[in-house]
Amino acid sequence: MNDVSRLRRAWDMCAPTATIILMFVVWQVLVEAFHVRQVILPAPSAILEALAAQPGWFMQEGLYTMLTMLIGFGLAVVVGILLAILIVEVKLLENTLYALIAALNSVPKVAIAPLFVIWLGTGYGPKIAIAFLIAFFPIVIDSVLGLKSVSKEMLDLASSMRASQLAQFWRIRLPTALPSIFAGMKVGISLALVGTIVGEFVASDHGLGYIILTAQGTFETAQIFAANILLGAAGIVLFWGMTLLERRCVPWHASQRREA
Repeated sequence: MNDVSRLRRAWDMCAPTATIILMFVVWQVLVEAFHVRQVILPAPSAILEALAAQPGWFMQEGLYTMLTMLIGFGLAVVVGILLAILIVEVKLLENTLYALIAALNSVPKVAIAPLFVIWLGTGYGPKIAIAFLIAFFPIVIDSVLGLKSVSKEMLDLASSMRASQLAQFWRIRLPTALPSIFAGMKVGISLALVGTIVGEFVASDHGLGYIILTAQGTFETAQIFAANILLGAAGIVLFWGMTLLERRCVPWHASQRREA
């Protein structure tokens, strides 16, 4: 790797962090320069003070939200991929269930959230259910598209060589579909976090969504911003975690994107 490549890679790694730091510096300067009231728009220093005042509380509630989200997302991945395989393999399901899934995806998840509270109570159940539901759709739809993207000529060639349906799936269909599956998972993991917060808004006494609601009632705007910043940071970490997992599981796809 030459010096130019090293510098470019270092810049690619540092640029997002530098941009965020610059944004907070500008934010701090503008708030102080225009004497903006803290209840309207707190300065970054006030938000850091809110985080530093109760770090254990924010961490505990953040872990509650993350655990709920990961359970819902994990269920969405398992159920979504299995259902996608069935839809591709069984023509009847493609003509019926797939169309039903597409129709249900248009229903606002916020409108369904109160039903989950009625059915599952106010504990983990409704939050996991909403996180699952909102992450499920992109995963199953992208997985179906990926599994159907295999060329017919390749499958015909495998059949002519007497490869079984199971062998065709593991050696041809699944590797070809993995980029699409991971694309759905990267979208789904962010949506699962949104679904968890929606569930906490509807009924919860724990989580970052609960912090936002209680802070709203007491006009603690700095706490609201602190919770949202933690959510944003969690979303970035989750997305990049999925990207690293994709590079491990689909190295050929990652190398093709770098070359492009």
